[in-house]
Amino acid sequence: MTDVTVRAEGVTKRFRDRDHGAVTAVDRLSLEVRTGELTALVGPDGAGKTTLMRMIAGLLRPDAGALSVLGLDVAVDPQSVQDRISYMPQRFGLYEDLSVQENLDLYADLHGVPAAVRLKRFPRMLEMTDLSRFTGRPAGQLSGGMKQKLGLACTLVRAPDLLLLDEPSVGVDPLSRRDLWQIVRQLVEDEGLSVIVSTAYMDEAERSSQVFVMQGGRVLAEGAPATLRARAHGLTYSVTPPPDAPARRLQARLIDAPGLIVDAVPQGGDVRFIRQPGATETGLHALLDGAPFAARPEDLEDAFMILLRQQDSAIPAPVVSTPTETVWDADAGPVILVRDLVRRFGDFTAVASTSFEVARGEIFGLLGPNGAGKTTSFRMLCGLLPATSGHLEVAGLNLRHARAQARARIGYVAQKFALYGNLTVRENLTFFGGAYGLAGRTLRNRIAQIVKQFDLDPAAKSGLLPAGYKQRLAMATGLLHQPEILFLDEPTSGIDPLARRGFWRTITALAEAGVTIVVTTHFMEEAEYCDRIAIQDAGEMLAIGSPREVRDRVGARDMDSAFIAIVEAARRDRSAAA
Repeated sequence: MTDVTVRAEGVTKRFRDRDHGAVTAVDRLSLEVRTGELTALVGPDGAGKTTLMRMIAGLLRPDAGALSVLGLDVAVDPQSVQDRISYMPQRFGLYEDLSVQENLDLYADLHGVPAAVRLKRFPRMLEMTDLSRFTGRPAGQLSGGMKQKLGLACTLVRAPDLLLLDEPSVGVDPLSRRDLWQIVRQLVEDEGLSVIVSTAYMDEAERSSQVFVMQGGRVLAEGAPATLRARAHGLTYSVTPPPDAPARRLQARLIDAPGLIVDAVPQGGDVRFIRQPGATETGLHALLDGAPFAARPEDLEDAFMILLRQQDSAIPAPVVSTPTETVWDADAGPVILVRDLVRRFGDFTAVASTSFEVARGEIFGLLGPNGAGKTTSFRMLCGLLPATSGHLEVAGLNLRHARAQARARIGYVAQKFALYGNLTVRENLTFFGGAYGLAGRTLRNRIAQIVKQFDLDPAAKSGLLPAGYKQRLAMATGLLHQPEILFLDEPTSGIDPLARRGFWRTITALAEAGVTIVVTTHFMEEAEYCDRIAIQDAGEMLAIGSPREVRDRVGARDMDSAFIAIVEAARRDRSAAA
């Protein structure tokens, strides 16, 4: 085997689109991936990462250029390449009615893995993924994190020379993400496996030996994480907001100053930000109203944001219109009231005696591992699922008696794109606007406002939009009727840091306008935007409070560490009591 696993020279891939003609997904791209290392592909939505992965896997043929994988011309002999690689796409196909063991057996059959190899391979995969205790459980009854690990185990039923992972940790919690990366690291270190991973998490890319930053189908930059981090050297700072102001308010002020600031994000109660190259610290003092700031070590995400902002520096701030038909009384009490909420499915208790309140204009985060009961709680709050017992009020209405009236006053953005992919942006907005009771000039005006606010192309086919723009459209649809409360179910799952910043800038502006936000997320940095967060596991409420209160409870510096510590402590207590 050579020291280069993948070599691309001037590779181009175009797709035909009936509405827009030829679309270039990968544009004269050249790169070399070294053997026996972990290599990361990062970039904004639509950068061409998945298309490149599929060409490397022999599933797509390049239109131009040369692409060799494991020393083979993938365009000439894709089958020989596929016989030596394993590929885990974003939507890995598990058979949910089959057990864990039956899924492993099926994929081994499909790949022609001999019985003698299975006897050695299966125990190792089950041990690495910690699924040995669940071999008889149907895949459909696994948590999201366990499904991801089973998907990886099925991908590895044979020992490949190259493993391709397309955003393997999308939609999984920090605990599951940590476990998944321990498996990948073990494969690289113990077996010398070559791994190429595309990811929206820059901390994951930090673990690789080689990083390729992509945009517009091309490579913007490449190198070791330390080499790329150096691009941000001397430009990274941290500032502590005033005690009476949420960090997101200061972050919004910083991110709205593109002449001085490249990027800003809350973390650990502070705001991390990047100064524009060429801007002076004098301007920072005025922007921060004298708040003390200090230099901090740069990381890979800093370099990533600098690279992307240099390519697209003119990112408009969102225009948020406040609802005009409802007069809100800020002193009228909580807008969401939950008391002793319980939901059972047969003998299984998904949510156990949960209580909390959410105030008007508050951003409230609902966090927890996969399978913790967040989605069940969320669906009850939205009026989509009745509670088994307990008291639940939303917008002053009891959901046991006035579910339809309450739903008219809330907006909802689902975790998965739930709009009509064969309709245009305008057609989707028109349809859902009608469902919310808007019509005529009112509907036309709202569509015009929302299209401008979210920078959407009304004629674009919804199903062909990049993931970030699909999320923009889903958000626009949920806000068409100007709701009092907006429910966001993992709204930024699978979208890149640049798109996440724009999304949260809109959320911050909505909260300032008085809209109440309830959000679930697996990005712990996003918990820092919340006024308060609640952490659930096994249907029980483990912690509730401001991000600082939750961090201080376990002495953690960041939300990832706090989340893991709180969940693991609760699981140890349950295990000891069992």
